[in-house]
Amino acid sequence: MEVIISARNLTVSDRFRDYVADRVHKIEQLANKVDTLSIKVTRHDHSRNAGPEDQVELTVHEPGHVIRAEAQAGDKFAAFDVAFGKLAERLRRASDRNKVHRGQHRPPSIAEMSAHDFAELDVKPVDSDVLMNGHRPAAASVETVEAPDFGESPIVIRRKEFESKAMTADDALYNMELVGHDFYLYLDSETQKPSVVYRRKGWNYGVISLE
Repeated sequence: MEVIISARNLTVSDRFRDYVADRVHKIEQLANKVDTLSIKVTRHDHSRNAGPEDQVELTVHEPGHVIRAEAQAGDKFAAFDVAFGKLAERLRRASDRNKVHRGQHRPPSIAEMSAHDFAELDVKPVDSDVLMNGHRPAAASVETVEAPDFGESPIVIRRKEFESKAMTADDALYNMELVGHDFYLYLDSETQKPSVVYRRKGWNYGVISLE
């Protein structure tokens, strides 16, 4: 497995490289075959009051899949740990799905679980009276944090192109979860139309297709 570390607005120290090297071997234990692991570290200096914050993006490239996770924290070590935890969970999901192709029991798909309000995950919705009356559960604690004022800034549009790959909507949902995005663009194998699956409020998903 090739490990590529890049940085923006900061210098990656040997201590951080050693910290990464002590942990990334777990990726090969969780994944089937990893070609590369890309680690991108970015320092954001939001404001004088908030101070700098580090963002770590982890991207695993294995045959036929890209699995991604990211996190932000006060320093790059803490951000790496959070992102690495997310990545490990998504690698486990990919591993479980690959077991299906070897004849083992097929777990319910995302579409099947969402159709039953994710009953398999033992998720209990908030009581309707709580939602109607505007009350929150006693255990819930919400802290309002005022977003920093970045002032006026130009609009930045990032453009990316990916190889078109035909798949079902369920496979698109699966890949969306692996990269941790709220949407996923794909070519529907049933309709042959460019389509997008996306996350809606609650445990719902949607599909948009082009005529």
